[in-house]
Amino acid sequence: MSLRTLALLPALALVACAHAPTRPAALPDGTRATVAILETTDIHANVLGYDYYQGKADPTLGFDRTATLIAQARAEFPNHFLFDSGDTIQGTALADYQAQVHPPACDEELAVYRAMDAIGYDGGTAGNHEFNYGLDYLAQVTGTPMDVDAGTRRRCAGPHFPLVLANVDAARNDKPIFPPWTMVTKPITVARPDGSQASVPLRVAIIGFTPPPIMQWDHANLAGRVTADGVLEAARKYLPQIRAARPDLVVAIVHGGLDTAPYTPRMENAGWHLAGVPGIDVLLLGHSHASFPGPRFAHLPDVDAVRGFVRGKPAVMGGFFGKDLGVIALTLDRQGGRWVIDPAHTHSEVRPICHQSNDPHTCVAPDPVIAPLVANVQAATVTHLDTPIGRSTLRLSSYFADVGDMRALAAVNAAQRDYVRRELPRVHPELAGVPVLSAAAAFRTGFGGAGDYTDVAPGALTVRSAADLYYYPNTLAAVLTDSAGIRAWLEKSAARFNRIDPARREPQALVNARFPGFNFDQIQGGLTYAIDVSKPVGARIVALTWDGKPVTPGQRFVVATNNYRASGGGGFPGLDGKTIVLAAPEGTREILARWIAAHGTLDRATLPPASWRFAPLKTAGPVTFISAAGKAAIAHADGLPGVRELRANGDGTAVYTVDLTR
Repeated sequence: MSLRTLALLPALALVACAHAPTRPAALPDGTRATVAILETTDIHANVLGYDYYQGKADPTLGFDRTATLIAQARAEFPNHFLFDSGDTIQGTALADYQAQVHPPACDEELAVYRAMDAIGYDGGTAGNHEFNYGLDYLAQVTGTPMDVDAGTRRRCAGPHFPLVLANVDAARNDKPIFPPWTMVTKPITVARPDGSQASVPLRVAIIGFTPPPIMQWDHANLAGRVTADGVLEAARKYLPQIRAARPDLVVAIVHGGLDTAPYTPRMENAGWHLAGVPGIDVLLLGHSHASFPGPRFAHLPDVDAVRGFVRGKPAVMGGFFGKDLGVIALTLDRQGGRWVIDPAHTHSEVRPICHQSNDPHTCVAPDPVIAPLVANVQAATVTHLDTPIGRSTLRLSSYFADVGDMRALAAVNAAQRDYVRRELPRVHPELAGVPVLSAAAAFRTGFGGAGDYTDVAPGALTVRSAADLYYYPNTLAAVLTDSAGIRAWLEKSAARFNRIDPARREPQALVNARFPGFNFDQIQGGLTYAIDVSKPVGARIVALTWDGKPVTPGQRFVVATNNYRASGGGGFPGLDGKTIVLAAPEGTREILARWIAAHGTLDRATLPPASWRFAPLKTAGPVTFISAAGKAAIAHADGLPGVRELRANGDGTAVYTVDLTR
């Protein structure tokens, strides 16, 4: 039987189960229990609190410290379940080392799963980044033979807990590649009305979902091999089976956030809509790298962003990178021979590993069990990252990528453009005379705090430098477009900025925090342009030239980019996978490392000049943005004299102002 929380009832109302009681029903009405549902999400292979790009410990993140919170929560709540909401196996240099440099043997468990198994999980799902390394790798490291074309059917070492995924099927037979749902049964201690206690089984059905746009984001890995259903369609497909199995509770593990826009089967963050499906009792959310409950979601309808309810259902989203633990404290009450949720005594919370955000002095100690389990692969990863590949006379950072510092991106764009100019004529000789441009975005622009920026110091360059310059394990792709496509591409990128009112005297934030930095593509290769932030989105690109001349209607270009963007990632106009003219088998990071090694030393002469600037705009008040504190000198050295630090925020970041007239 399943619990179904009824939305919009008075605070003291009890929520009745949706299905018939589990048999035997020996417990009297009025029996009560407190059960904690614990959640991690978006760990992204941060097994340890370590910054692989700076080569030093970072106690503000890491599963080894989340494990400490898990132990504390289990001591507080003897009745508990622990689940993971995905994006688990990708996201650090350690993950890339295991996937791309030294893959584990079939009988060797992946480092992050080894750590999770030491703590003990009850289940999980797959996020979109689980698919980044391909289906064969995913099948191996999850211990899940997949009946897909050219798939791996042997069973290898995987996590010691079930992974469920309801909305991805094999294209050859329409069967799910993971079990869509399973039942997890654990004993819980309950209190009868007379005060006596009893131990009884609680049957919890878990069903998992990943974002349907994986078919675009990982097109090269997935096309023709799997299909992805909408979250609601998959839920409605399998809930009848779940009801027939008579669970006590149905927990949806959703690698997605909350979007109240009208539902479509391709919706990326469908958690709000899933909460409205009868038969779903609890939601575990992820993907958005945010915390729920929390103020970010306070504006959403039918959402209690303080106590943690979405359309009447208890829900939690436990942050990212091992920085937090999500906790739902459920109070269950026995009525009519079945369990019900008591919403008045149920709440959710997100518990951070650091009592003060990003302050390493306030973080909990790591669980000592974790580090020894991954010591060998950690050491091998660090050794690999230390491999020398060249030198640089310049500092390559993303602290000021939003205001025109392109040095870090220039290295990526130069490497991508060089590769396409060499390889494209071999497969498309008819395009030999078409100009080749390159688009790149700064992947690390402070979303995760003051340390979440690319920063490669002058001096020796290593594999670590290439990993810092190119964070994601994308492959290179090139697309054919024209001048209208280039303009639309740039206009989409320019949505990174808020519209600035020149007459306003109050401070105005330059950057639209809801537009991810990884979607602010900056294009080089003889192209120049200006962004007029006084104009509305879609009408900001001015003075667009190539090779010193205005771009003409119908002028064709080939643009080097990554597989995510070329296949439709980010929703850029005209980019849907159909215009790809070159798909490199190598990763972009490896192409970048080879390019650096071939050039030996990076200096001003090696890198292309910045391609864009802000259109001059005199404002009555300051235009501000956030970056790491104490970095203004870097902006000045990189040719941005109009940048000035206004004040520190106390968390390692600072408010800066930029003079748009310069």
